[in-house]
Amino acid sequence: MSTSDPYVVEVEKYAERHYIAGFKKKYKGTWDITWRAVEEELKRIETLIGINNYVETIVGKDGVLICKTEFRVAGTNESKHGSGNRCIVAIHKNRKLVRVLLVYGKGDVGGSRETDWWKGEIRDNYRDYSEYC
Repeated sequence: MSTSDPYVVEVEKYAERHYIAGFKKKYKGTWDITWRAVEEELKRIETLIGINNYVETIVGKDGVLICKTEFRVAGTNESKHGSGNRCIVAIHKNRKLVRVLLVYGKGDVGGSRETDWWKGEIRDNYRDYSEYC
């Protein structure tokens, strides 16, 4: 695989059931457009890391990066950052694979510290990635 090959994007079942389902319901007509745009960005995640503030690397170890990205829902006037919508992804650089672990909005965050909340979600629901949190 060359560095220009796109990454494969896989959405974890937990993310689909607990978070994406809520976005689908709330943004019926525009969610499919939004998600296609998010997937296209994730396929080229390597080109976005360190380039802008939309992809923040939280931790990296053994060829795997845990990153937080921002997105906006199509048809809204919010910026990516201002929307409060985030994805937590595991990037497997050697395998050219992005696993979507969480997709959430600011209203999903429990407690006062977003980072503590999503790290707890990862620890509690993803045994393979708990060591990163």
